Amino acid sequence: MGPQVETVAEDTALPEQVDVVVIGGGIIGVSSALYLSEKGLKVALCEKGHIAGEQSSRNWGWVRVTRRDPRELLLSIESLKLWRTLDRTLGIETGFNPCGILYMTDDAKALDEHRAWLAQAREMAGDAFDTREIDGTEVASLLPGATRRFLGGLYTAGDGRAEPQRAAPAIANALRRRGVKILAPCAARGIETSAGRASAVVTEHGTIRCQAVVVAGGAWSRLFCGNLDVDLPQLLVRASVLRTTPVDGGPACSASNRQFAFRKRADGGYTIAYGFRTYSDLTPDCFRLFFKYVEALKSQRGALKIGIGRRFFDELRRPRHWALDEPTAFEDVRTLDPEPIVPYVDNGLREFLAVFPHLDRARIAQRWAGYMDVTPDAIPVISGVDTLPGLFIATGFSGHGFGIGPAAGKLTADLVANDTPLVDPHAFRLSRFSDGTKIVIDAGF
Repeated sequence: MGPQVETVAEDTALPEQVDVVVIGGGIIGVSSALYLSEKGLKVALCEKGHIAGEQSSRNWGWVRVTRRDPRELLLSIESLKLWRTLDRTLGIETGFNPCGILYMTDDAKALDEHRAWLAQAREMAGDAFDTREIDGTEVASLLPGATRRFLGGLYTAGDGRAEPQRAAPAIANALRRRGVKILAPCAARGIETSAGRASAVVTEHGTIRCQAVVVAGGAWSRLFCGNLDVDLPQLLVRASVLRTTPVDGGPACSASNRQFAFRKRADGGYTIAYGFRTYSDLTPDCFRLFFKYVEALKSQRGALKIGIGRRFFDELRRPRHWALDEPTAFEDVRTLDPEPIVPYVDNGLREFLAVFPHLDRARIAQRWAGYMDVTPDAIPVISGVDTLPGLFIATGFSGHGFGIGPAAGKLTADLVANDTPLVDPHAFRLSRFSDGTKIVIDAGF
């Protein structure tokens, strides 16, 4: 069972008309709704289950610039700025804490890769971030009680963490106080068009007329867009984590190497993962999209395990097109709640305790898993849809969405309003998957 999420009261009373409907109540959806409303637009957000019920409450909680893919770097820098002000400007508590993030290693080749990333990042962004290379002595100073000596690493003191179970619901509650309609549980079944443009969203409770629609449905976005004959390449990868009981005396920064990753939680425990290891179920879409994902499979060799299970048959039976006057898959499955891969998370804890044996009194409080929505190049789609004016997509964040969520929402709002974009959106365009652009994967993060 997934982690306990801060409560957002149910509301299914639809407005007749708004300017923009946002579909999806994760960090991307609520951030998009926030910055759309700040532009003076009337916004309604539809969530089929509960706010942050899926990956937005199940991630590590990292807010980082460190080792971002270069195409995401400027967006992550802008997002970090927004995280630093969210609590104050909205009067909420997301749990954001500028604790610093460390990528440590005892492998000389990995350290060279860190240096190459840092040189490229500085060339792109100059002094806009504070990542620096540190040696083994400074790594040790950031990891009190560590019995393992590391060669060195990258450290970004300005990076931070927030509480995934708290952040998106807190933003949603703040939006309600500002007059934004947060509709949940309220599954969006599809989109109606008029004169070739998106003109309404049909939900299980009725229809909302609008001028624009933002699909921020995370793991469900490909299915939803497919009913509109919009081909959004996206596969799901299952990531598992655990949290421990509170324990004193451990590191305050968040950190990772190839064996484990961790962050200190606001409740005093740690969220721990087994490095960057993930699991993917074979599904019919894996075969449909195979050639788009060949490079991604190569880059993840050794970190991604593939298997076949019930999901293959569930998705094989699931309709890919449907009428809007009947219940849909979005009502059948309100929340994706996959089983964690127990050996993965337990191995992560074992590696963590091997480095920090003085924390061995920590106990496993909970294990859970979530589905990351991954694109062929592991970079999100934040884009209008050329074939359907008025439709915008903000999805495919490939495990990076929580940290860059606020800036991704602000960029989405800029695109919807046709304002000067927060950052250059070219790398995030949907059309890159069909215009012959070469798929490039940064496997270093």
